Amino acid sequence: MIRPDLSGRVALVTGSATGVGRELLLALADRGASVAVHYRSSAGDAEEVADAARDRGAPEAMTVRGDVTDPDDVDAMFDAVEADLGAVDVLVNNVGPFAPRHWEEISFEQWNTVLQANVNGTYLCCRRALPAMREADWGRIVNIGYASAEKGLVNPKNAPYFIAKQGVLMFTRMLANDTQDDGVTVNAVSPYVVENSDEFPEELPRGRPAAFEDVAQAVLFFLDEDSDYISGENVEIDGGWLPETV
Repeated sequence: MIRPDLSGRVALVTGSATGVGRELLLALADRGASVAVHYRSSAGDAEEVADAARDRGAPEAMTVRGDVTDPDDVDAMFDAVEADLGAVDVLVNNVGPFAPRHWEEISFEQWNTVLQANVNGTYLCCRRALPAMREADWGRIVNIGYASAEKGLVNPKNAPYFIAKQGVLMFTRMLANDTQDDGVTVNAVSPYVVENSDEFPEELPRGRPAAFEDVAQAVLFFLDEDSDYISGENVEIDGGWLPETV
């Protein structure tokens, strides 16, 4: 098991009150990071995660609310974390809603929400985190993608999500290039179907969805000190799935 030492580091995981974000945040707490549990509406769940993080070894844990598509909210989120824990060293952009219906059946509001949260949310959080990372000459950013993005798949069902995650991957690689001299790495981890999904395909690679731990292991790999020359990469957590089987 990969066990990077995150003692003395401050980590913010967006969308970490529930689901895979929760498990990613707790994995960072296990490795000694002080953590910020981000939520938009699940305040009670966020408090429970913060308590669990302390139990798992986080020196400090706090909750922070905000809409990642709102620049003012993002500034306020980071201001709060910096005031309580210090500058963010590790940023995991996990917020990523989807709309699993045919593209003609979803409203413009739903279409826009998926694109805004996935792409603009990632952009805004990275933009806000980077100055402190550059000043410290150390930082780790991991963006959560989707396993089809690498191969350019866009399915009529859930189309804005597919499109958004390709945007996230492109942004990841651009930012890796732009931070190559700053002590910062920027990478993506892209699951296929994760264990908390609402619906599963009839057949799954290896007979099961990805476990939270499968996703966490890839994230932790990118956070390790020995991974400091790896940037702009994308690890697909898909069990060998091929896009034509979606």
